[in-house]
Amino acid sequence: MGKDRITGSEALLRTLIAEGVECIFGYPGGQAIPIYDTLYDYKDRLRHVLVRHEQGATHAAQGYARVSGRVGVALVTSGPGATNTVTGIADAMLDSTPMVVVTGQVPSPLLGTDAFQEVDVIGITLPITKWAYQVRHAEDIAWAVSRAFYIASTGRPGPVVIDIAKDAQVGMVDYSYTPVDFIRSYQPWPDICRERIEEAAELINHAERPFALVGQGVILSGAEEELMRFLEKADIPAGSTMLGLSAMPSGYRLNKGMLGMHGNIGPNRKTNECDVLIAIGMRFDDRVTGDLKTYAKQAKVIHLDIDNSEVDKNVKVDVKVLGDAKVSLREITGLLRPAGHEAWIASFAQDEAEEYERVIRPEVYPDGDAALRMGEVVRKVSEATGNRAVLVTDVGQNQMMSVRYFKYSRTRSVITSGGLGTMGFGLPASVGARIGAPDRTVCLFVGDGGLQMTLQELGTIMQEKLDIKIILLNNSYLGMVRQWQELFFHERYSYTDMQNPDFTAIARAFGIGAREVRKREELDGAIREMLCHEGAFLLVAHVEKTGKVYPMVPAGGCITEMLY
Repeated sequence: MGKDRITGSEALLRTLIAEGVECIFGYPGGQAIPIYDTLYDYKDRLRHVLVRHEQGATHAAQGYARVSGRVGVALVTSGPGATNTVTGIADAMLDSTPMVVVTGQVPSPLLGTDAFQEVDVIGITLPITKWAYQVRHAEDIAWAVSRAFYIASTGRPGPVVIDIAKDAQVGMVDYSYTPVDFIRSYQPWPDICRERIEEAAELINHAERPFALVGQGVILSGAEEELMRFLEKADIPAGSTMLGLSAMPSGYRLNKGMLGMHGNIGPNRKTNECDVLIAIGMRFDDRVTGDLKTYAKQAKVIHLDIDNSEVDKNVKVDVKVLGDAKVSLREITGLLRPAGHEAWIASFAQDEAEEYERVIRPEVYPDGDAALRMGEVVRKVSEATGNRAVLVTDVGQNQMMSVRYFKYSRTRSVITSGGLGTMGFGLPASVGARIGAPDRTVCLFVGDGGLQMTLQELGTIMQEKLDIKIILLNNSYLGMVRQWQELFFHERYSYTDMQNPDFTAIARAFGIGAREVRKREELDGAIREMLCHEGAFLLVAHVEKTGKVYPMVPAGGCITEMLY
């Protein structure tokens, strides 16, 4: 049978389908028109979601990837279309999100001539991708795209950029597809070293106060069950990074909460009290460790990670176990002796009681007629969904409050911008999350600052008729910056007070249901109305203007020295 002779644009779409792609987030433009023209004939095979800004395409692709475990795909044109994706690409790189971004490019004879809407996409994105490649010939498209998906989705996931010149899009090619499953210079899964497995198990078997730090690597490797068996067998309490939060159900007995700057008191204190610290699929980010000079100096440290560059980068370890967390945990668990650490686990109770009285009760269960608190809004929304919803957040106080007080019963339930901390992430990410998990309730918590950075994506929600529940925690401030100005900059509130529009009127203009709530006695009814509403809904909760996120470890401080 002969090969089909088709255009490069059709070769691109056929290869995307062969790689299992069902949805593309994109925005058309001059140097991508041939692809979009071909896409016209593929409407029944590829869903295209028209975002309102190319940054929105990347964040939507991230949300889709994070909730589904599949590769997210964005399609944009050259020049400003491509440069508008840079923030989302960098965000995906720092948060290890599998994503393929396809950019149009000027015809190859014009490269280097400063042609209209020409920009060096590869030069710009090389530092923030796992791989970036420019295609100048139609016959290279299928190979490049298949290679891109292999690199993006294997090992430590991340973003890949494929820049396709316009003449490659319209050129003819004898099409054939061969999936890439091996690249000589690329080893996505390090070989497991049996000696390191044995050393790790030996340390854990002799530990009296072991403590596990659970990162997103557990979720990315699908190692949630292996994690639970590991923790149960050795009776090890665990804390989570922000991106690792839903690897364990919130109510699990060994889950002691979130680590880091705005984490729970117990996990932070116990990090500096344990005798063996087991880090699993996390990178010892500065927001988790605080001052490295005072971080876990008493403990033997075991680090399980798939990326050798992360080991010994920030925290020097005693045993490094390179490999996929799913395999490493299974191997170590097989060598563990059943253990009981009842007294050690019980010691968390005092920290939990202290945090409840000093932080949680006044924030989450406030008394009287005072203004609404962010924490109580988050708690009530989570409870109203049966703690089964997907949480999407923007960045700032809304992010810290929602990840602290939302509860999780399923994995892949936290979609947020971790390493880059991108304001404006939330709204477009919720678009991708809803499409990637159509059977789940998607709740987006966002602040008034972040919402206005990508407000235009309400148009995407309208056009796609997406059922997304948006909770705006509105304090008319850039709240997190304001908190730092109050605590560390002598209350010099420089340009953080925001004059906001009528958000409900804007939502209704996009055909989205909306309601404001200001009083505590109205909150339950407003949440019921939001969740019962058919289609997207914006609930504007007017919360305390000067509220702060506690506990807080000051930047660069010791993790046990928290502000309340």
